[in-house]
Amino acid sequence: MARHLITSALPYINGIKHLGNMVGSMLPADVYSRYMRQRGHDVLYICATDEHGTPAELAAKEAGLPVDEFCAQQHDAQKAVYDGFGLAFDYFGRSSSAQNVQITQTIARELKANGFIEERSIRQVYSNADGRFLPDRYIEGTCPHCGYDKARGDQCENCTRVLDPTDLIDARSAISGSSDLEVRETKHLFLLQSKLADEVAAWVDEHGKHWPTLASSIARKWLNEGLQDRAITRDLDWGVPVPADTWPDLAAEGKVFYVWFDAPIEYIGATKEWADQDPENRDWKSWWYDVDASVRYTEFMAKDNVPFHTVMFPATLLGTRDVWKKVDYVKAFNWLTYYGGKFSTSQKRGVFTDAALEVLPADYWRYFLMANAPESDDTSFTWEHFTATVNKDLADTLGNFVNRVLSFSRKRFGDEVPAGKAAGEAEERLGEEIARLLAEYEEHMDALQFRKAAAALRALWSAGNSYLEEKAPWLEIKSDQEAAALTLRTAMNLIHLYAIVSEPFIPASARAMRSAFALGEDTATWVGRGEAKALASVPAGTSFTVPPVLFAKITEEDLESYRQRFGGAEQNGAA
Repeated sequence: MARHLITSALPYINGIKHLGNMVGSMLPADVYSRYMRQRGHDVLYICATDEHGTPAELAAKEAGLPVDEFCAQQHDAQKAVYDGFGLAFDYFGRSSSAQNVQITQTIARELKANGFIEERSIRQVYSNADGRFLPDRYIEGTCPHCGYDKARGDQCENCTRVLDPTDLIDARSAISGSSDLEVRETKHLFLLQSKLADEVAAWVDEHGKHWPTLASSIARKWLNEGLQDRAITRDLDWGVPVPADTWPDLAAEGKVFYVWFDAPIEYIGATKEWADQDPENRDWKSWWYDVDASVRYTEFMAKDNVPFHTVMFPATLLGTRDVWKKVDYVKAFNWLTYYGGKFSTSQKRGVFTDAALEVLPADYWRYFLMANAPESDDTSFTWEHFTATVNKDLADTLGNFVNRVLSFSRKRFGDEVPAGKAAGEAEERLGEEIARLLAEYEEHMDALQFRKAAAALRALWSAGNSYLEEKAPWLEIKSDQEAAALTLRTAMNLIHLYAIVSEPFIPASARAMRSAFALGEDTATWVGRGEAKALASVPAGTSFTVPPVLFAKITEEDLESYRQRFGGAEQNGAA
């Protein structure tokens, strides 16, 4: 089987993430990772907190903590939420790790040796009120392109255009709010992307033709606009230090690498963190350095991260002239909005992941988000849509099927799967339908088309309900107990099949369904077409229990309480 290296965009350290962050990277990566493991592939799913840069320092200052202590606390807090969502990372690291520092500095040295980093004098914004140079994210102002009045000095959050601090209108310090700014000369390192532009374009042409349109179009837009040389150091107290053995003057001035230089390298760094936990059995280089063709690397990210991962990071790796593994497939997502307006961490708009888990278990959120993943367009989260999806798909279609089959069988036949008649024409038709829908589900999962995969999964669940309505065991049992027993046994085999194939989307509920049956050697990781047709993996005589209700319906009272807590349509608006 192939080896699958999977990464999701690193969540930034300054606070718990909202549902838009979850569905734009980590959750789909987890769903895909789980699926590929079930299909027998060797999977390594790597992620980490992104801990450097201006917002970390500002958030630590606001919290009244040293930045390293703040980042350590926030890493643990975020990891707890991701555990609650059932994200099965192979390793969740930290970009402030010693491993990332080492690898980032090594890559920088290689780029300099190959003529792709040079030291330049530039004019940079200096805050007289703060007595320091201001890195780009320490400067706020109005975007000259879209008029957004809270744009940062490196990028406008609203229109995603890359900016320089001097582009901003009415610029001000993010530290003090002072507009007493002036431009002074200082020195920084530049990555000479212009010298690598043709190589990056050729690389995107070769690999990007298989990416989703969203990812490839953003990459080509950057390339068509022309790659500019980019400063990759900043004046900050917290970050990967410029190595003194290579740039002694800049190191003496306390320069650190720009967060967008070291953050993607943390994918490699986190893999080394993982390997260093068990060096006798784990080899990080087998995934990243001079790897064979069996390793397929897939990245998951929202559209604002695409330029850095499809242009800047590949340029960095290409410029080393070394044999680093580069991404094969970029799965990019549009925005999940909140009633049509942007989720906003800074303005606390929308549903944040810790609060989501306080309201309902993770599987409710996992299924809804993936069934409505913003793949082709932005998708709007509303409590009304969420409620309708949970009640229809999870509570009525899947949860009710499981409960009524097991409860009815237990009431009429006891705690063991009844035998009944041999399978007949209805069961043969059902098996063919299940095999067909399973193949459709696999096709969409293999293609990373998550909304279509969720629709195929829902169709699998619906097929069981259609079969149950056709056979009506509550009527059969009045005249033919053996026929009713066959129907229930077949339905129980469907429950077991659902448990296996639903696991990527709703892992906790899948475990509950599967553990309902006392199967001594239930080691199957997937369901083959022949097994799907036969529907016989749970034989007669197997004891079973009725699990608690899988999915409770959301009531009107619940819905109103959610609106009261989080806001509804009145939250609509730009961040």
